[in-house]
Amino acid sequence: MKTVLLQSSRFINRLLFRLVSVVLFMLYGMSMFAQRQDILLNNDWNFRFSHQVQKGTGVRVDLPHTWNAQDALSGKIDYKRGIGNYEKNLFIRPEWKGKRLFIRFEGVNNIADVFINRRHIGEHRGGYGAFIFEITGKVEYGKENSILVRVNNGEQLDIMPLVGDFNFYGGIYRDVHLLITDETCISPLDYASPGVRLIQDSVSHRYAKVRAIVDLSNGSSGNQEVELNVRLLDGQRVVKEGTKNVNLSGNEVMQQELTFEIDQPHLWNGRQDPFLYQAEVTLFRNGQMVDRVTQPLGLRFYRIDPDKGFFLNGKHLPLQGVCRHQDRSEVGNALRPQHHEEDVALMLEMGVNAVRLAHYPQATYFYDLMDKNGIIVWAEIPFVGPGGYNDKGFVDLPAFRANGKEQLKELIRQHYNHPSICVWGLFNELTELGDNPVEYIKKLNVLAHQEDTTRPTTSASNQMGDLNFITDAIAWNRYDGWYGGTPADLGKWLDRMHKDHPEICIAISEYGAGASIYHQQDSLVKTVPTSWWHPENWQTYYHIENWKTISSRPYVWGSFVWNMFDFGAAHRTEGDRPGINDKGLVTFDRKVRKDAFYFYKANWNREEPMLYLTGKRNTVRTQHLQTITAFTNLSGAELFVNGKSYGKAIPDSYAILEWKNVELEPGENEIKVVSTNKKLPLSDSFHCRL
Repeated sequence: MKTVLLQSSRFINRLLFRLVSVVLFMLYGMSMFAQRQDILLNNDWNFRFSHQVQKGTGVRVDLPHTWNAQDALSGKIDYKRGIGNYEKNLFIRPEWKGKRLFIRFEGVNNIADVFINRRHIGEHRGGYGAFIFEITGKVEYGKENSILVRVNNGEQLDIMPLVGDFNFYGGIYRDVHLLITDETCISPLDYASPGVRLIQDSVSHRYAKVRAIVDLSNGSSGNQEVELNVRLLDGQRVVKEGTKNVNLSGNEVMQQELTFEIDQPHLWNGRQDPFLYQAEVTLFRNGQMVDRVTQPLGLRFYRIDPDKGFFLNGKHLPLQGVCRHQDRSEVGNALRPQHHEEDVALMLEMGVNAVRLAHYPQATYFYDLMDKNGIIVWAEIPFVGPGGYNDKGFVDLPAFRANGKEQLKELIRQHYNHPSICVWGLFNELTELGDNPVEYIKKLNVLAHQEDTTRPTTSASNQMGDLNFITDAIAWNRYDGWYGGTPADLGKWLDRMHKDHPEICIAISEYGAGASIYHQQDSLVKTVPTSWWHPENWQTYYHIENWKTISSRPYVWGSFVWNMFDFGAAHRTEGDRPGINDKGLVTFDRKVRKDAFYFYKANWNREEPMLYLTGKRNTVRTQHLQTITAFTNLSGAELFVNGKSYGKAIPDSYAILEWKNVELEPGENEIKVVSTNKKLPLSDSFHCRL
């Protein structure tokens, strides 16, 4: 009898355990599906080119992915530009019935046609912005559904950019998401924006006024009574909160607005203090949360003065900037989070406080990193001219004009809430010959101000003309001492421009010189830019002299080194290999910092003590007497050659130490510098042969 009771008790316990488990699972499921889900769809796609029509020709790939990284980066000018097909199966769970389903692409280069179960649901034209389609009602529940994306990176006359000194990679090169929301949600359908716009109407050290404009969407046919709640958070602390009851008619889309006033706001202050509030936007129905979106809120005010430059929160901030392309030696533009993080880490190490993201919108995650690290951003659309090459960046076609406006709207609406973005860029290196873009640029400028009343516009020019007097600020791409002239020409040009046009805000949007870490020379001799010889020491000299010019002119509101990293340009036949633009301060694979990197680090990063000898890679020398140069942000250093002291030196105002007429011995030589600061015993050394 005891055995029977014991077995019965165990059976009841197991039954209760299963019952509790089922109830908990149901409760968890109810809570899980009561609000938004974001599911990555990056894994297990089948890829084939459109010409591969035979069955079984596809290969498994994971996203992000691009199909022409290797042929483009090998210097193959006619790298693959055509159509690639990406397909995967997605099981649509039965419990998603009654929900809304969206598929969101963060970036596909450059035309994407999307099919669900082989039925076309939409097209997106443009390679650098996000886009989204609602697939509710287009899927079969409880079954596997096919997603097919036909991607075309071929040349198109109606899509920006038409030309560019960079590679046009093809593929789904950023993440793909499945969004699942309630029937009533914060709409993601406004140009794939977050559906929340945080407008900073007034910001000072004492007071801030912010409007939260929220896009609401009711996907059902019946009326919906919802409560909209917006909280401004400092960590877990609620700074401000607002609530509004909203009645949404069936299938209605509407905007709602809540205004907040903050006394003594904590400002987002660049690298010094990149403080972020969080704006938490929540929808409730019958007391239950049905959707939530969180956006960064960095309160700041800034201005650009034609005589005194850039001011952030009332204080002058010299913008020590670089430009950045979004590609890598191994993967083209199919970057992972760790790639973005490594790029930011290198910028922070060098002391960068501003970046021009050229020549197109870049990954949302990178803008997030800029927000968190306090780096001022110039964000721009891919309206790119030919530079020194053939063809044009503007063709006066209605479809091209319309596409450019759409890409500008995408850029602004998707990235509006990033406090790091301070200027919208409208073009790069256009020409007025032939189809003249001036009137179109004026329309883009008006559109930018309609979309965003708080940020100024700018552009990057490389010539004179009416196109330079449209945007709120203007910048020039200058290569004095590389493509022509000498570094001294930059100062003369800047002073003349500022004198002739004192009303305009002038910046340097690009300046740079090529350098191969394998090309070393004893003497400082300017090379031919289009040649296969790009000595590293000329790049170093170029940047020293150009920075002296720029930093001594406060009216230059910003300067941006071209480029932070070497990048791919298949048509380039120069430097140490074809297919690479080697003007970067860091090599394409991010493994080697060139000497010029350390020059900027010594000048821009005063927080990290450093001492660096230039010319380390010049290990075979021909001249008996040498000039040894080092960069340091310390008080000084002593030079030793083969153990013999050549004396102590104090850095000049540009962090440069120099010892002239240093004698090398035949054979092996050890060059070593040691800091004179006993509390910071830094040293650097290398060996070379004479």
